[in-house]
Amino acid sequence: MGYNDITGHDTAKVMDSDNEKVYAAPPPFDGDMVGEMSEAERNIYDHGVNKFNRLGWKRLTVVLIVEAIALGSLSIPSTFAKLGMVAGVICCVGLGLIAIYTSYVVGQVKLLFPQVAHYADAGRLMWGRFGYELINFMLSLMLILLTGSHCLTGTIAFMNITKSDVCSVVFAVVSAVILLLLAVPPSFTEMAILGYVDFASILIAIGITIIGTGVEATNAPGGLAAVPWSAWPKEGLTFAEAFIAISNIIFAYSFAICQFSFMEEMHTPKDFVKSIWALGITEIVIYTITGATIYAFVGPDVKGPALLSAGNTLSRVAFGIALPVIFISGSINTVVFGRLVHGRIFANSPIRFVNTPMGWLTWIGIITAATIVAFVVAEVIPFFEDLLSLMSALFISGFTFYFPALMWFILVRKGSWTEPKNLALAALNFVILIIGLVVLVGGTYSSIDDIINNYKTGSVRGVFTCASPE
Repeated sequence: MGYNDITGHDTAKVMDSDNEKVYAAPPPFDGDMVGEMSEAERNIYDHGVNKFNRLGWKRLTVVLIVEAIALGSLSIPSTFAKLGMVAGVICCVGLGLIAIYTSYVVGQVKLLFPQVAHYADAGRLMWGRFGYELINFMLSLMLILLTGSHCLTGTIAFMNITKSDVCSVVFAVVSAVILLLLAVPPSFTEMAILGYVDFASILIAIGITIIGTGVEATNAPGGLAAVPWSAWPKEGLTFAEAFIAISNIIFAYSFAICQFSFMEEMHTPKDFVKSIWALGITEIVIYTITGATIYAFVGPDVKGPALLSAGNTLSRVAFGIALPVIFISGSINTVVFGRLVHGRIFANSPIRFVNTPMGWLTWIGIITAATIVAFVVAEVIPFFEDLLSLMSALFISGFTFYFPALMWFILVRKGSWTEPKNLALAALNFVILIIGLVVLVGGTYSSIDDIINNYKTGSVRGVFTCASPE
């Protein structure tokens, strides 16, 4: 296999036990800059390296949970209402297992090429400068849209909690400020501490929603037996509706997008396998139970986000408890974006460690600009499911499906093509590649079509207006 150098440095090349080339990490600065440092600069550098090298597999799991189990879980019940119970469960489990495998491929690339710090670096390995810039653009835009979706959800949450006449744009501004403040710590190890609060928050909010909808269904005339849920897709399901539903499930399994960035801080990167299995199984269980039970209790009228289906009082309580997950999970996307941009601008300077006045000033400037753009996105696309679906189709289809499949073909595969293991894995990765491309085309068309229809019918508020976003 031939690999492209992603750094421009003369990387060290050694041979592993299988006589394959393994590229060691490049020096952190161009030329002999490290040797030319003063003692004060060396202290800044050493402190920075230690600061960004403290993440273990358990905290990686927590960070992945923070990044993954948030808005995705809130969109699952409404997808069950469209796809039906059978297809909903199959999609939740099947797509979850695929996401675990593709995340494993991403981790293998990181182990084979330690210098890969972000997803874009893997793009350079595969397609040179073009691949680097393409994935950089996609990753940056995806992270901004993710932050924007959390800003939108925060707006919805505050409006439902307060039930006030305050303009929704004010709540959007408040949400953006909270997202910005939580994104100030630049280290994922520090973010992992907030992750425990985040995980507890979403579990309790989901639990309240399940219990609330269950009690409401039980007390209704006819009880649970009268809830009109179906094992099969709803009648008259359109192509666009089906694809949006599937895209929302895909969105829920988007943890591979930030994995390179998270693994860059691990002190023992090979432990990532424990993290992705722990996260993947947790996600599959939570999503399947959440989607199936809330759909069974509410029926085809279940709303997105699902917390809106818990009734007036319980919905407000659930949204209040879910505020940490809305903002903590959203802010970590801003952190990843900031690390991507800040690290690229100051790649050969101690400023990148964010432990000097200039480091902090530039860091805060970058994440502030990102948050402002995310706020604008939340106002331009003020509807929950279509925004998630559009992100899934345009970006997650690549980061979770076709990019990892291509990585296996180009970077990971070892040995002869005729080996049974390689033939089986080639078939698997080819299927994943096709799934990703189908989602890219079909999902993008469906999302744009639905967004246009929503504006035509007036079912959503206008841009920067004070009407309800739902």
